[in-house]
Amino acid sequence: MQVNSATRIPHMQTDTTGSNYHRPVWERTLDYGISILALLLLLPLILAVTVFVKLGSRGPALFKQRRVGFGGKSFMIYKFRTMHMDASTETHESHTTNLIRSNQPMTKMDANGDERIIPLGSLLRALAIDELPQLFNVLKGEMSIVGPRPCLPSEFEEYSKTDKKRIDTLPGLTGFWQVSGKNQLTFEQMIDCDIQYVLRKNCHLYIYIILKTPLVLIQQVAESRKPPNNITAMQNSSPRCFEKKAMGQ
Repeated sequence: MQVNSATRIPHMQTDTTGSNYHRPVWERTLDYGISILALLLLLPLILAVTVFVKLGSRGPALFKQRRVGFGGKSFMIYKFRTMHMDASTETHESHTTNLIRSNQPMTKMDANGDERIIPLGSLLRALAIDELPQLFNVLKGEMSIVGPRPCLPSEFEEYSKTDKKRIDTLPGLTGFWQVSGKNQLTFEQMIDCDIQYVLRKNCHLYIYIILKTPLVLIQQVAESRKPPNNITAMQNSSPRCFEKKAMGQ
């Protein structure tokens, strides 16, 4: 056992090489089953968004970006493009690095408006519709439906040895951090949520997160329609990802 800092909970030592990881049968079965069903049910929406993005802005409908996956292995993630083609990614990388180093709430750059976003792009993001192409990443075995969000290589370079324990499982479309406060939580709290999922992952927790995700998305849309305000860091309280009910204890 070790403690990363005075504000972090103890974590068990785990192997980050990936050599000892065996994907549970229940996880593989649910990942493939849910992905195929979702693609079939959401096909009209996926086609509509594809046409909308193509007609609403210059460039391809899909956006590919290199992310860090299980065991530190990189892969190309798929998303619907929600930014203009000439949008710079350096600004976003700098913003994320600053949040990590200052341990501030992980607010998005577009929380206060972002000129790089295409029309209705913020709505696609708030509803996570832009993430739907990642169902193909799940079918390819690069991601799971539930797991820590795959980070950028530039973010991964900022991780400590303890932080890297979050890659001891496949990254996911949704996860413990997303349903436990998401952008209201600091970087350290996000890491703690992700590592707790790695350490306590089971079918019950997987399904709990999936069932809670739609409510969180609705809340995100409601919050995105409110006037921008400053979010106070939740430094003095434990994130909701440590609730006993959520952990199935």
